[in-house]
Amino acid sequence: MPYKPRTYSGPKPSTASRPAGTRPPFVKGQRPVRQKAEDELNINEEITASSVRLVGDNIPEQGIYPISKAMALADELGLDLVEISAKADPPVCKILDYQKYLYQQRKKAKEMKQNASKVVIKEIRFGPNTDEHDFQFKLKHAQEFLSEGSKVKATIFFRGRSIMFADQGEKQLLRFAVELEEFGRAENMPALEGKRMTMMIAPIKKK
Repeated sequence: MPYKPRTYSGPKPSTASRPAGTRPPFVKGQRPVRQKAEDELNINEEITASSVRLVGDNIPEQGIYPISKAMALADELGLDLVEISAKADPPVCKILDYQKYLYQQRKKAKEMKQNASKVVIKEIRFGPNTDEHDFQFKLKHAQEFLSEGSKVKATIFFRGRSIMFADQGEKQLLRFAVELEEFGRAENMPALEGKRMTMMIAPIKKK
């Protein structure tokens, strides 16, 4: 859903008794209580600190401000005072359009989640005594998979007494990773689990 600017259609609080350039105080019935989600930050009247450190390019000077002055600056810009680091002393705040900021952050998180879910893993299996011709054949397939953006899981199965050749299997996987250096990088050293040894190779991101 595209971002829509926030609007407020309720009654306007009186400005007769407040200084110019400051936000109106919260008055029950005039400004709805915000239902804050877990991923949201404190904004405006929700900030309880007596002073804050303002950062950003849209303020006269970065530094520590009394909360009333920081709120006044946000009010003058028609934006929100947002507490981006509540644990700092004093808390760090920025003046920005919070609804737009929240929309962009959630959109970015959604895109990252979608991209992460698209990771494809292709498995290539070896025996501990794979001959050179078969090794080169599997190497070619691995290059194709990595070029497509897929991860490659190289696996050597040890059947019966072939577990005695575990050292040879490890050398084979390490050689496999070295041969693929132009296409991907090993995420881990060969790991033996039961009767199989595995190594994961991730594609190199294209610039």
